[in-house]
Amino acid sequence: MIATQAKLVYQLNKYHNERCQARKAAIAKTIREVCKVVSDVLKEVEVQEPRFISSLSEIDARFEGMEVISPNEFEVVLYLNQMGVFNFVDDGSLPGCAVLKLSDGRKRSMSLWVEFITASGYLSARKIRSRFQTLVAQAVDKCSYRDVVKMVADTSEVRLRIRERYVVQITPAFKCTGIWPRSAAQWPMPHIPWPGPNRVAEVKAEGFNLLSKECYSLTGKQSSAESDAWVLQFSEAENRLLMAGCRKKCLSVLKTLRDRHLELPGQPLQNYHMKTLLLYECEKHPRETDWDESCLGDRLNGILLQLISCLQCRRCPHYFLPNLDLFQGKPHSALEAAAKQAWRLAREILTNAKSLDKL
Repeated sequence: MIATQAKLVYQLNKYHNERCQARKAAIAKTIREVCKVVSDVLKEVEVQEPRFISSLSEIDARFEGMEVISPNEFEVVLYLNQMGVFNFVDDGSLPGCAVLKLSDGRKRSMSLWVEFITASGYLSARKIRSRFQTLVAQAVDKCSYRDVVKMVADTSEVRLRIRERYVVQITPAFKCTGIWPRSAAQWPMPHIPWPGPNRVAEVKAEGFNLLSKECYSLTGKQSSAESDAWVLQFSEAENRLLMAGCRKKCLSVLKTLRDRHLELPGQPLQNYHMKTLLLYECEKHPRETDWDESCLGDRLNGILLQLISCLQCRRCPHYFLPNLDLFQGKPHSALEAAAKQAWRLAREILTNAKSLDKL
C-alpha cells in the first residue's frame, strides 16, 4: 500500500514538474501579452474618465487583480475608489450578492459616483458597468492595439477578445476590508479545527471584493433591485487559506487535469470549482501533516471523488457562501458528461499511477 502511494506521489511530482510547469509558463506568457493590451485600453479609459483608474499592476512577476479562468480566458478586477458613504447590506435575499446603500440621504452629493445612485439610494452595479462598457468601447477604437482587440457583443459584461484567441473580462469592483459578510458568518464551522483562530483572523481582515458583474444565481430573473446588486468574491481570502503544505501543488495538478481533460461543451467545470473542492478537502483533513508532500496522492484522489459526487448531485456549494450553488444554470447533460469523464480520470489515476505520463 505504502509503495503504491509512494509511486503515485512520485508520478504526481513528475506531472507537476513537467505538465503543470509548462502550463504555468504558457499562461504567464499569455498574461504578459494580454496585460499589455488591457493596460493600453485602460489608459485610454482613464483619460476619458479619471474615476476609472487602472489598478492593474505587476508585483513580483504577478499581475495584481488578474484571475485566470482558463488558459484562454481571464478576468481583470478594476478597483474603484471611495466606497466611503455607502453601507454594505447583505441580508441573504440574493445568494452571492450584496447591495451598497447610501448611509445618509444627505450624503448623496458627496459621493464620487453620484449619477449611479438609484432613487432609493443604492449604488447600482449595473449602471456603473454600463458606463464603463461605453468607455471601454471608445477606448478600444482609440488604443494602439485596435487591430487585435475588439469588444464581445451581446453581453452586459465588459469583455474583450484579443487576437481572436483570448477573452478578458474587465470587472469594476470595490475592495472591502475590515468587515465580513453576514452571508458568510457560518465560516469557520465551530466543530472544524481548520484553519485555526489566527489564520481565520487574517482571512477575515483580508476581506473580500464586490464585483459589478452578472450574478449567475440570478440569471434570467433579474429585477431592477437585483441588477443593482454586487457579486461577492473572496479570491485573496481563498489564496491565503491555500498557502501551506502541498495545497498549491495539489491545485496546480487539478487545474492542469481540468484544462487537458475536463474542458467540455457547456463549460460545466471551471478552475474555481477545483479551488472550492480543495478548500473543502482542507476541512476534511485539518491537520498540517495531512498536507505533507507524501499525502499529495491521497488528497488528489479525495478531491476527484468529491468532484464526481458533486457533479452527480448537480450541486457544488460555494466555500464561504454555502447557499450559493456554483453549478446553478449549468446544463444537466454537461454536468453528467463531466461526471463520467472525471470518473474515467480518477479511475485511471487510482489504478495506474503511470497513466499520468499520458494524461
